[in-house]
Amino acid sequence: MTIQFWEKSREINTTLINLLFKPLRRRVLLAVDSLHLASQQTSPLIHQGWWLLKKRLLPLLCLISFFAVLLLNSFAPALAQLPPQPRQEIRGVWLSGNDFSVFRNRSQVQAAMSQLRQLNFNTVYPVVWNDGYTQYPSATMQKMGIPFFFKGIDGQDVIADIITQARKQGLLAIPWFEFGFMVPLTSELASSHPDWLTQKGDGTQTSISAAGEVAWLNPFHPEVQKFIRELVMEVMTQYDADGVQFDDHTSLPVDFGYDKYTISLYTQETGNPPPPNPQAQAWIKWRADKITAFMVDLQQTVKARKPNAIFSVAPNYYNFAYKMQLQDWLNWVRLGIVDELVMQVYRNDLESFIAQITRPEILETQQIIPTGIGIMAGLRNRPVSIPQIQSQVEAAQQRGLGIGFFYYESLWDIAPEPAAQRQSAFAALFPNSALRDISQNIPRKPTFNTISLPLYPKPSLGQRVRGYFLEVAMPAASFANANGQPRRILLDTGSAGLRVPKEFLGNAPIQKTGQNIKEVLSDGTILEGELVYTNVRFGLIPTAEPVPVQVVTSRQCTAQKPNCSANSGVPFSGIIGVNYFEKSLLYNPLRKLPGNLSNGFIVIGNGGSNNNGSLILGLTAENQAGFKMASWSQQPEINGVPGKRWDSRLSKVCLTIAGSSAKNSCNGTMVADTATINGLTEFKSASTAGKLKPGLLRSANALKVGINGIFDYSLTPGTRDGFNRWNLSISPQAELTTFVNPGIALFDKYDVLFDSVNGKQGFRSRR
Repeated sequence: MTIQFWEKSREINTTLINLLFKPLRRRVLLAVDSLHLASQQTSPLIHQGWWLLKKRLLPLLCLISFFAVLLLNSFAPALAQLPPQPRQEIRGVWLSGNDFSVFRNRSQVQAAMSQLRQLNFNTVYPVVWNDGYTQYPSATMQKMGIPFFFKGIDGQDVIADIITQARKQGLLAIPWFEFGFMVPLTSELASSHPDWLTQKGDGTQTSISAAGEVAWLNPFHPEVQKFIRELVMEVMTQYDADGVQFDDHTSLPVDFGYDKYTISLYTQETGNPPPPNPQAQAWIKWRADKITAFMVDLQQTVKARKPNAIFSVAPNYYNFAYKMQLQDWLNWVRLGIVDELVMQVYRNDLESFIAQITRPEILETQQIIPTGIGIMAGLRNRPVSIPQIQSQVEAAQQRGLGIGFFYYESLWDIAPEPAAQRQSAFAALFPNSALRDISQNIPRKPTFNTISLPLYPKPSLGQRVRGYFLEVAMPAASFANANGQPRRILLDTGSAGLRVPKEFLGNAPIQKTGQNIKEVLSDGTILEGELVYTNVRFGLIPTAEPVPVQVVTSRQCTAQKPNCSANSGVPFSGIIGVNYFEKSLLYNPLRKLPGNLSNGFIVIGNGGSNNNGSLILGLTAENQAGFKMASWSQQPEINGVPGKRWDSRLSKVCLTIAGSSAKNSCNGTMVADTATINGLTEFKSASTAGKLKPGLLRSANALKVGINGIFDYSLTPGTRDGFNRWNLSISPQAELTTFVNPGIALFDKYDVLFDSVNGKQGFRSRR
């Protein structure tokens, strides 16, 4: 913690030095220059005064950095140490619908891009989705019978022309989906798909926005998600765009979400209808997480098409964006799906402007990705003076932030000053070239070391007495019918590999191997099916690359266990095996989580309630506190299985069963298994069982299972499935002398840790 504090303190000291002293130093040097003093004579004096000033203010600087560290730590306690800020500076301008009267003309497009390049801009954001229409010829919209109006004067594709001319000038062209989920209620899209719209609790379908009265497409509806995905991928495919941008309308006003579809989905997932208060915290988080999950999938789809494409976001400030628009963009940044951020700060007052651009979330974000501030250059009915623009740009630049201007025409064509005067002012703001290169835009890992995902008590498909179920999604292909909706499948700490029914895949893009694999589960179920590879998302966390998946096409029972789950009549919902004792290429998919998240996990049960448990991904010193550790034995590597393999059965397990010959015998082997409903003891020899017969143990047969100094688990057997039911088996063919599987009830009394790096299992009592 001390090292972490001083490392972060050093980074913040540097930032504060830049913020506090660079403007002052610049003024000193400018004053010296204006007096025409020779640099050789003045430089020592200046530097002596400069370092003296630093020295005298160092105590104050340390105090400020201390409180800044506390603030950042409280704001994001699980953050990993951040890399240095990228060097690429954003100097962009939005090309809005208001600008299309200019950009319909080829010569004016060419002149505009040339002018922007001369003034050292480096990015343009042409609008491609606005007011319920695309600004480009769209096959998706054509199939829906929605007309296209935005041709150039010569019938040309205006977006293609802008992108072509921008690239000739070395500018990045990042198409901008301005309206996001917003759409006019009277548009053809809203009229033809009323079931796509969401509403407020009172049935109202519209809200008032800067664009007037608008309706909102339901961001939770799979058909809406498919529609937006298709538009985005059309743009990426037709224009090989440098990226895509989504602004504050890729969101939902907090009052919305009371349509039939969303009410049903929320009720199905939580067991309760949405609360009447739209600002209830759990209701806000559920909706915000759904939008986040869609953005994660959309980013993966874009990156599959063009890995170095810029996934750009231009939101409002975070507190407003999350609480009022359900747009958890800071989480998007931390998840590693955002490549650049341009936060809109449309303020006239400089003090208010500076307060917004120095918020903790901006300080955090600019250490991770190129970060800019959206500045209002003017509106047709509200021009902005160049002094206001200059002061805001300088304030942003002094803090290491880039700029995005809204919008092109108001830069100098619709303005209170002459165009030449404003162009001269912009030239002074950007005196040097700063071109951008998307080849440097490489995939990022999440900036946090650990994250907690909910473990649900019920699956998406079928019924089960007890279990923990993790949300898993396979993002749909760009134009597929699959919607990438998550399903809750069984978390199994006793097996390895992700196994799903064929219908789970939908049309997700997969890499086939042609290899058929077979797995026998502990209850005697035989699963057979082809091994494929595909991208997977666990909760909100995508894997860093495709992982192996068994597509189960056959289920049956072994002859020895004819009453296995395959004969239960319950549909197979899928299993995610997170054990590290792989027997084939179907390895634990958590191995492919990004960064520190792949180093292990902790299962925290729900104590037998109907509440959610937790799966904590990523082990840290903090979340390992209180665990007592036992070691696994390392196994030989399997080619194609990443990381170390461990026999995750624990040895030297002590077992006592009243009425048997097992009296604190410490030669047993045990597995901690979330997927086994009832406890099991298997003896190789009948003599160990003593007078006990195979079958269900009774209350007189009290059990104690433990490892000296690690854990001590006791149970009085009963008849309640998933809680106290315990079976005894005698099998001369068994591999082990004594094998114990306490089943899911163990997780009611202990948090259980799985360390894939060091080969250890930890137990922390919940009593």
